[in-house]
Amino acid sequence: MALRANWDGFLRLNLVSIPVRAYTAAAPGHGKIAFHLIHKKCHSRIRYQKVCPIHGEVPKDEIVSGYEYAKGEYILLEGKELSKLKTESDKTINIDTFIRSGDIDPLYFTERSYYLLPSGKVGEKPFAVFQKVMAQKERYAIAQMVFAGKQELVLIRPVDNLLVMTVLSYADQIKKPSTFEDEVRETAVGGKEMELAETLIEASTSKRFDLGHYRDEYTDKVRALIEAKAAGKRIVTPPAPEEPRIINLMDALRQSLSETQKGRAHANGKSGDQRGKRPQRGRHATGKRKTG
Repeated sequence: MALRANWDGFLRLNLVSIPVRAYTAAAPGHGKIAFHLIHKKCHSRIRYQKVCPIHGEVPKDEIVSGYEYAKGEYILLEGKELSKLKTESDKTINIDTFIRSGDIDPLYFTERSYYLLPSGKVGEKPFAVFQKVMAQKERYAIAQMVFAGKQELVLIRPVDNLLVMTVLSYADQIKKPSTFEDEVRETAVGGKEMELAETLIEASTSKRFDLGHYRDEYTDKVRALIEAKAAGKRIVTPPAPEEPRIINLMDALRQSLSETQKGRAHANGKSGDQRGKRPQRGRHATGKRKTG
């Protein structure tokens, strides 16, 4: 099946224009399981009606948007008025500046990301040139574009031999860390604690990170539950996991470091004969131990 582009236009920097196409990076269904609301007695789908408390059900052409500027008081806005405010699409991603890869906090990333690919043979060479230079120099591009009639701020970064465009939140749409400054008190920490924590973090750092190692376990369990119920199987609930016991910080750091180092040695085949010894928990169990 041919991939369907979500957007096509030009990636522009000064006088250079590269024809590109954008494809959503999200997997079909976003990897989630969707549910419908069902009437438990007759199994019919629940439908929603737009109802006015005075006039009952209201047709679509009688519904407008309203902004509540005071309690119970609204400024009414017609759809035509709002549509006039939308920016006309100019089919161009305009690069404003380049930044170093570590200059932007992922906090500003939204869930909307798209792969950018060259559009047609004419775009292949300029696309490859910019993609390779950005990868070699570890540069990201900050750009502006019109997407679905709305002005968007986007970040473009090299991934493999492609470019990935992520829609960003504007600065005033994200809470600043200072919002919580009264909630986190300045706390004095000891040098030994810092040293142990640093050693533990270094020992727990992956040499090569693979996000594919992680799965959405809740979705997997829901899917298994659905399949089991569809097959008429008996559903068994597993026991709840034990809560980790909070212990002295220094003891916890020392024990975590010891288990992490042993786990690494075992994984590298350096732990020797493990018979008669307590099984090692993996690196991901760092800082926890069972009670009892």
